[in-house]
Amino acid sequence: MSAVSDRLPAFPWDKLEPYKKTAAAHPDGIVDLSVGTPVDPVPEHIQKALIAAADSPGYPTVWGTPELRDALTRWVEHRLGARDVTHRHVLPVVGSKELVAWLPTQLGLGPGDQVAFPRLAYPTYEVGARLARAEHVAYDDPTELDPSRLKLLWLNSPSNPTGRVLPKEELTRIVAWAREHGVLVLSDECYIELGWEADPVSVLHPDVNGGSYDGIVAVHSLSKRSNLAGYRAAFLAGDPAVLGPLLEIRKHGGMMTPAPTQAAVVAALGDDEHVRVQRERYAARRTALRDALLAHGFRIEHSEASLYLWATRDESCWDTVAHLADRGILVAPGDFYGPAGDRFVRVALTATDERVRAAVTRLTA
Repeated sequence: MSAVSDRLPAFPWDKLEPYKKTAAAHPDGIVDLSVGTPVDPVPEHIQKALIAAADSPGYPTVWGTPELRDALTRWVEHRLGARDVTHRHVLPVVGSKELVAWLPTQLGLGPGDQVAFPRLAYPTYEVGARLARAEHVAYDDPTELDPSRLKLLWLNSPSNPTGRVLPKEELTRIVAWAREHGVLVLSDECYIELGWEADPVSVLHPDVNGGSYDGIVAVHSLSKRSNLAGYRAAFLAGDPAVLGPLLEIRKHGGMMTPAPTQAAVVAALGDDEHVRVQRERYAARRTALRDALLAHGFRIEHSEASLYLWATRDESCWDTVAHLADRGILVAPGDFYGPAGDRFVRVALTATDERVRAAVTRLTA
C-alpha cells in the first residue's frame, strides 16, 4: 500500500486545518469559501427521479441505460453544438474526479509516457499521472511542449482555479497541434455552464474540431450545474475509438454509475430551467463577493467563468489565508494549484446567501 501512496503528493487540504479552526472561532461563525461544493438543494424533479428509481436491485450497466445515453447525446448536441453524436460517442462515469485520477492508468500509460496539464490546475491531473507512474509536465502553452513522449494533454476551460476561458481560436489551434502529433486531448469542461464575462466553447463544437471527434474527449459533470456533487454524476463525450476501449476496461473494473443516479441524470439533462435558476444564484453571489474583495484591496484576475474568484493582495497566499481567517472567512491558497499560484487565493461562490452576506459585511466593515 505504501508503494502506491508514496507516489502521491501530500494531501493539500490538511494544511488548511489550522486556518479553518481560526475562522470557525469567529463570533458569527465561519464562512467557508474554500471548497467548491454545492450548498443549494437538489432540484425537486431530480430528487423525484432518483426516488422513483430507488427500487433497483439489479446491477446497473457501465454504459448506462439507453435512456441515459439518449439524454447525453441530446444534451451534447443541444448545449454544446456538437453534431452527429451517437451512443458510441458518450460514456457515463462515477463523478469526474474518479475519471481524472484513473484515466492515465486506464489508458495504459506508464513510465516514459507524459501527461500534461495547465501550470495552474486541478491537482488531480498530476495525481492521475503519478498513479500510472507516468511523467507529468505543466504548461503555459501546450503547443510549446515536446510531443515525442506526450500521450495525454489535459485542457481545462473554464479553468479551476482561475476561471480563465480558452477562446475558440486557441482551442482550435491546440486541437490541430495535438492531432498533428498524435496526442490525445482530454478537455475538462465541468464549468462550461458558468460563463460570466465569456461564453465558453467545447472542443466538441465543429468550429473547433472541424466536424471530427478524432483524438478528442470532453469531460462533463452535473455536480455544479445541477447541485449533484453527492450523486457522483458525470460523463465523457468524444472519440469512439477512445471511449470504446474505456468502456470495456470499466466493465471489468465494475465502474458503474448507480441506477438511481442514472435516472436522476436523465431528469437533470432534460431541464434547462433549474440550471438558469442556479446560475442566477451564483451570479448574485459572485457580484457581491467580487465587489467586497475589490473594496478590501484585492485584485481579481481572470475569473470570467466558473465558480471561483482568483484574487490576490500581492503577498504570500498563506498570509492572505491567515488575514481572511482572522475575519472568519476560509479560502483556498493558490499554491494548492501549482507554484504559480503562490500569491493568489481561490474564493468559491458556493456558500449560502446568508453566509455570503456575512463575508461581505466582514470585508467591507
